[in-house]
Amino acid sequence: MRLLFGIILGVFLTIGGAYLYDSHNATNATTSAQRPMVNWDIVNTNWQHLTERARSEWNRVAGVS
Repeated sequence: MRLLFGIILGVFLTIGGAYLYDSHNATNATTSAQRPMVNWDIVNTNWQHLTERARSEWNRVAGVS
């Protein structure tokens, strides 16, 4: 149980750290050399697709029309 909690916590800390790093450097990015580590628009699009598919699969499995 502690291993699973540690893995989940590590994932959240990694994503949160990347987001904080990118959001801090986005205000200072005046040249093209300082690009963000993560393209957050792509992450948002992929997250939306994942949640839509999960909802549709849940509705299919649960028998909800």
